[in-house]
Amino acid sequence: MRRLDEPTVPGRILDDSDLRELYAYPPELTTPWLRVNFVSSLDGAVAVDGRSGGLGTPADKQVFGLLRELADVILVGAGTARTENYGGARTSEALRERRAAAGLSPVPPIAVVTASGNLDPGMRLFTDTVVPPIVFTSGAVPEKKRRALADAGADVRVIADDDIGGEALVAAVARAGWKRVLCEGGPRLFGRMIADGVVDDLCLTWAPVLAAGSADRIAHSPASTVTAMRRTHLVCDDDGTILTRWVRDTGAEQ
Repeated sequence: MRRLDEPTVPGRILDDSDLRELYAYPPELTTPWLRVNFVSSLDGAVAVDGRSGGLGTPADKQVFGLLRELADVILVGAGTARTENYGGARTSEALRERRAAAGLSPVPPIAVVTASGNLDPGMRLFTDTVVPPIVFTSGAVPEKKRRALADAGADVRVIADDDIGGEALVAAVARAGWKRVLCEGGPRLFGRMIADGVVDDLCLTWAPVLAAGSADRIAHSPASTVTAMRRTHLVCDDDGTILTRWVRDTGAEQ
Protein backbone atom coordinates (compact mmCIF):
# COMPACT_ATOMS: atom_id res chain seq x y z
CA MET A 1 0.00 0.00 0.00
CA ARG A 2 1.11 3.55 -0.72
CA ARG A 3 0.09 6.84 0.82
CA LEU A 4 -0.99 9.22 -1.94
CA ASP A 5 -1.37 12.40 0.10
CA GLU A 6 1.95 12.43 1.94
CA PRO A 7 3.52 15.85 1.36
CA THR A 8 7.16 14.77 1.71
CA VAL A 9 7.36 11.41 -0.11
CA PRO A 10 4.12 10.85 -2.04
CA GLY A 11 3.61 7.26 -3.09
CA ARG A 12 5.89 5.84 -0.38
CA ILE A 13 5.26 2.15 0.37
CA LEU A 14 3.80 1.71 3.85
CA ASP A 15 4.78 -1.00 6.31
CA ASP A 16 2.85 -2.26 9.34
CA SER A 17 4.23 0.41 11.66
CA ASP A 18 3.17 3.12 9.21
CA LEU A 19 -0.38 1.76 9.14
CA ARG A 20 -0.53 1.61 12.94
CA GLU A 21 0.52 5.23 13.10
CA LEU A 22 -2.06 6.28 10.50
CA TYR A 23 -4.91 4.53 12.33
CA ALA A 24 -3.83 5.22 15.92
CA TYR A 25 -6.45 6.65 18.25
CA PRO A 26 -5.72 10.07 19.74
CA PRO A 27 -3.43 9.71 22.77
CA GLU A 28 -4.60 10.11 26.37
CA LEU A 29 -8.31 10.00 25.66
CA THR A 30 -10.53 11.07 28.56
CA THR A 31 -13.85 10.30 26.85
CA PRO A 32 -14.84 7.63 24.29
CA TRP A 33 -13.65 8.16 20.73
CA LEU A 34 -16.19 6.62 18.37
CA ARG A 35 -14.69 5.31 15.13
CA VAL A 36 -16.76 3.78 12.32
CA ASN A 37 -15.35 1.42 9.68
CA PHE A 38 -17.06 0.67 6.36
CA VAL A 39 -16.25 -0.66 2.91
CA SER A 40 -18.21 0.52 -0.12
CA SER A 41 -18.24 -0.15 -3.85
CA LEU A 42 -17.36 2.73 -6.18
CA ASP A 43 -21.07 3.25 -6.85
CA GLY A 44 -21.93 3.42 -3.16
CA ALA A 45 -23.15 -0.11 -2.38
CA VAL A 46 -22.45 -1.28 1.16
CA ALA A 47 -22.94 -4.95 0.30
CA VAL A 48 -23.20 -7.45 -2.54
CA ASP A 49 -26.16 -9.83 -2.28
CA GLY A 50 -26.69 -8.68 1.28
CA ARG A 51 -23.14 -9.27 2.56
CA SER A 52 -20.23 -6.84 2.83
CA GLY A 53 -17.75 -9.69 2.30
CA GLY A 54 -18.24 -9.44 -1.45
CA LEU A 55 -16.49 -6.06 -1.33
CA GLY A 56 -13.47 -7.14 0.71
CA THR A 57 -9.98 -6.84 -0.75
CA PRO A 58 -6.64 -7.87 0.81
CA ALA A 59 -5.88 -4.27 1.84
CA ASP A 60 -9.33 -3.77 3.34
CA LYS A 61 -9.07 -7.02 5.28
CA GLN A 62 -5.65 -6.02 6.60
CA VAL A 63 -6.96 -2.69 7.87
CA PHE A 64 -10.13 -4.36 9.20
CA GLY A 65 -7.95 -6.58 11.40
CA LEU A 66 -5.74 -3.68 12.46
CA LEU A 67 -8.71 -1.56 13.52
CA ARG A 68 -10.02 -4.41 15.66
CA GLU A 69 -6.60 -4.83 17.22
CA LEU A 70 -6.48 -1.15 18.23
CA ALA A 71 -9.97 -1.05 19.77
CA ASP A 72 -11.23 -1.57 23.32
CA VAL A 73 -14.58 -2.80 22.03
CA ILE A 74 -16.28 -3.61 18.69
CA LEU A 75 -19.76 -2.12 18.39
CA VAL A 76 -22.27 -3.48 15.86
CA GLY A 77 -25.98 -3.22 15.17
CA ALA A 78 -28.11 -6.34 15.58
CA GLY A 79 -29.11 -6.38 11.90
CA THR A 80 -25.49 -6.49 10.78
CA ALA A 81 -24.65 -9.11 13.40
CA ARG A 82 -27.43 -11.31 12.02
CA THR A 83 -26.73 -10.68 8.32
CA GLU A 84 -22.96 -11.09 8.57
CA ASN A 85 -23.27 -14.04 10.99
CA TYR A 86 -20.99 -12.43 13.56
CA GLY A 87 -18.87 -14.50 15.88
CA GLY A 88 -16.35 -13.34 18.44
CA ALA A 89 -13.22 -11.45 17.41
CA ARG A 90 -10.34 -13.69 16.30
CA THR A 91 -6.99 -13.49 17.99
CA SER A 92 -3.48 -14.93 18.08
CA GLU A 93 -0.70 -15.02 20.63
CA ALA A 94 1.16 -12.22 18.86
CA LEU A 95 -1.98 -10.09 18.72
CA ARG A 96 -2.69 -10.70 22.40
CA GLU A 97 0.84 -9.60 23.26
CA ARG A 98 0.53 -6.40 21.19
CA ARG A 99 -2.81 -5.58 22.81
CA ALA A 100 -1.42 -6.24 26.30
CA ALA A 101 1.53 -3.95 25.55
CA ALA A 102 -0.96 -1.24 24.58
CA GLY A 103 -2.92 -1.68 27.81
CA LEU A 104 -5.85 -3.45 26.13
CA SER A 105 -7.67 -6.64 27.04
CA PRO A 106 -6.39 -9.76 25.21
CA VAL A 107 -9.50 -9.95 22.98
CA PRO A 108 -11.89 -7.09 22.18
CA PRO A 109 -15.51 -7.98 23.03
CA ILE A 110 -18.32 -7.62 20.51
CA ALA A 111 -21.07 -5.28 21.76
CA VAL A 112 -24.35 -5.63 19.87
CA VAL A 113 -26.91 -2.81 19.89
CA THR A 114 -30.54 -3.97 19.84
CA ALA A 115 -33.49 -2.03 21.22
CA SER A 116 -35.73 -5.03 20.48
CA GLY A 117 -33.53 -7.80 21.84
CA ASN A 118 -34.12 -9.71 18.60
CA LEU A 119 -31.11 -12.02 18.70
CA ASP A 120 -31.09 -15.80 18.39
CA PRO A 121 -29.29 -17.33 21.39
CA GLY A 122 -27.97 -20.01 19.00
CA MET A 123 -26.15 -17.59 16.67
CA ARG A 124 -22.35 -17.59 16.37
CA LEU A 125 -22.19 -14.41 18.42
CA PHE A 126 -22.84 -16.59 21.48
CA THR A 127 -21.45 -19.96 20.41
CA ASP A 128 -18.20 -19.01 18.63
CA THR A 129 -16.38 -16.60 20.91
CA VAL A 130 -13.69 -16.64 23.59
CA VAL A 131 -15.11 -13.66 25.50
CA PRO A 132 -18.78 -13.04 26.38
CA PRO A 133 -20.55 -10.72 23.94
CA ILE A 134 -22.14 -7.56 25.30
CA VAL A 135 -25.78 -6.85 24.44
CA PHE A 136 -26.77 -3.20 24.74
CA THR A 137 -30.54 -3.21 24.87
CA SER A 138 -33.58 -1.36 26.18
CA GLY A 139 -35.99 -1.68 29.07
CA ALA A 140 -38.74 -2.36 26.53
CA VAL A 141 -37.37 -5.87 25.96
CA PRO A 142 -39.24 -8.42 28.08
CA GLU A 143 -37.29 -9.87 30.98
CA LYS A 144 -37.76 -13.38 29.57
CA LYS A 145 -36.00 -12.44 26.33
CA ARG A 146 -33.17 -10.71 28.16
CA ARG A 147 -32.76 -13.74 30.41
CA ALA A 148 -32.52 -16.05 27.38
CA LEU A 149 -29.65 -13.96 25.99
CA ALA A 150 -27.92 -13.93 29.36
CA ASP A 151 -28.32 -17.71 29.63
CA ALA A 152 -26.67 -17.99 26.19
CA GLY A 153 -23.60 -16.26 27.62
CA ALA A 154 -24.24 -12.58 26.91
CA ASP A 155 -23.54 -9.72 29.27
CA VAL A 156 -26.90 -7.98 28.87
CA ARG A 157 -26.94 -4.27 29.72
CA VAL A 158 -30.07 -2.10 29.60
CA ILE A 159 -28.86 1.34 28.50
CA ALA A 160 -32.13 3.07 27.55
CA ASP A 161 -35.82 2.91 28.37
CA ASP A 162 -36.90 2.33 24.76
CA ASP A 163 -35.08 3.83 21.77
CA ILE A 164 -31.27 3.65 21.88
CA GLY A 165 -29.63 6.86 20.72
CA GLY A 166 -26.05 7.96 20.28
CA GLU A 167 -25.76 9.65 23.67
CA ALA A 168 -26.94 6.48 25.41
CA LEU A 169 -24.34 4.44 23.54
CA VAL A 170 -21.51 6.82 24.39
CA ALA A 171 -22.59 6.85 28.04
CA ALA A 172 -22.71 3.03 28.09
CA VAL A 173 -19.20 2.59 26.71
CA ALA A 174 -17.91 5.29 29.06
CA ARG A 175 -19.38 3.44 32.05
CA ALA A 176 -17.62 0.30 30.85
CA GLY A 177 -14.31 2.17 30.81
CA TRP A 178 -13.83 1.87 27.03
CA LYS A 179 -12.26 4.82 25.25
CA ARG A 180 -11.31 3.35 21.85
CA VAL A 181 -14.59 2.31 20.26
CA LEU A 182 -14.84 0.69 16.82
CA CYS A 183 -18.27 0.54 15.19
CA GLU A 184 -18.69 -1.82 12.22
CA GLY A 185 -22.19 -0.77 11.23
CA GLY A 186 -24.70 -1.25 10.01
CA PRO A 187 -26.04 1.71 8.03
CA ARG A 188 -28.94 2.45 10.37
CA LEU A 189 -26.79 2.46 13.48
CA PHE A 190 -24.23 4.65 11.71
CA GLY A 191 -26.98 6.98 10.49
CA ARG A 192 -28.38 7.34 13.99
CA MET A 193 -24.94 8.12 15.40
CA ILE A 194 -24.41 10.79 12.72
CA ALA A 195 -27.81 12.31 13.50
CA ASP A 196 -26.95 12.36 17.20
CA GLY A 197 -23.54 13.95 16.60
CA VAL A 198 -21.38 11.27 18.24
CA VAL A 199 -19.19 10.10 15.33
CA ASP A 200 -15.56 11.15 15.74
CA ASP A 201 -13.84 9.15 13.04
CA LEU A 202 -14.70 7.34 9.78
CA CYS A 203 -12.42 4.78 8.15
CA LEU A 204 -13.84 4.25 4.67
CA THR A 205 -12.55 1.83 2.04
CA TRP A 206 -13.59 2.07 -1.59
CA ALA A 207 -13.37 -1.32 -3.27
CA PRO A 208 -12.44 -1.11 -6.99
CA VAL A 209 -15.76 -2.53 -8.20
CA LEU A 210 -19.19 -1.42 -9.35
CA ALA A 211 -22.00 -3.36 -7.68
CA ALA A 212 -25.38 -1.82 -8.63
CA GLY A 213 -28.20 -3.72 -6.89
CA SER A 214 -30.41 -2.37 -4.12
CA ALA A 215 -27.88 -2.23 -1.27
CA ASP A 216 -27.96 0.60 1.30
CA ARG A 217 -25.52 3.47 1.51
CA ILE A 218 -23.12 3.24 4.43
CA ALA A 219 -25.42 5.46 6.52
CA HIS A 220 -29.19 5.71 6.59
CA SER A 221 -31.50 7.91 8.67
CA PRO A 222 -34.92 9.55 8.28
CA ALA A 223 -33.46 13.03 7.83
CA SER A 224 -30.19 14.47 6.54
CA THR A 225 -27.58 15.63 9.04
CA VAL A 226 -24.47 17.35 7.72
CA THR A 227 -21.27 16.74 9.68
CA ALA A 228 -18.03 18.31 8.45
CA MET A 229 -15.11 15.87 8.32
CA ARG A 230 -11.39 16.38 7.74
CA ARG A 231 -9.30 13.84 5.81
CA THR A 232 -6.27 12.50 7.67
CA HIS A 233 -4.93 10.14 5.00
CA LEU A 234 -5.47 8.61 1.57
CA VAL A 235 -3.88 5.22 0.85
CA CYS A 236 -4.05 3.13 -2.33
CA ASP A 237 -3.22 -0.52 -2.93
CA ASP A 238 -1.95 -1.88 -6.24
CA ASP A 239 -5.34 -3.46 -7.00
CA GLY A 240 -7.05 -0.05 -6.89
CA THR A 241 -8.43 -0.27 -3.35
CA ILE A 242 -8.53 3.19 -1.75
CA LEU A 243 -8.43 3.48 2.03
CA THR A 244 -9.27 6.75 3.72
CA ARG A 245 -9.65 8.09 7.24
CA TRP A 246 -11.71 11.14 8.18
CA VAL A 247 -12.11 12.82 11.59
CA ARG A 248 -14.80 15.23 12.68
CA ASP A 249 -13.84 18.83 11.94
CA THR A 250 -14.86 20.49 15.18
CA GLY A 251 -13.79 23.90 13.91
CA ALA A 252 -16.01 23.89 10.82
CA GLU A 253 -19.34 25.67 10.68
CA GLN A 254 -22.38 23.66 9.60
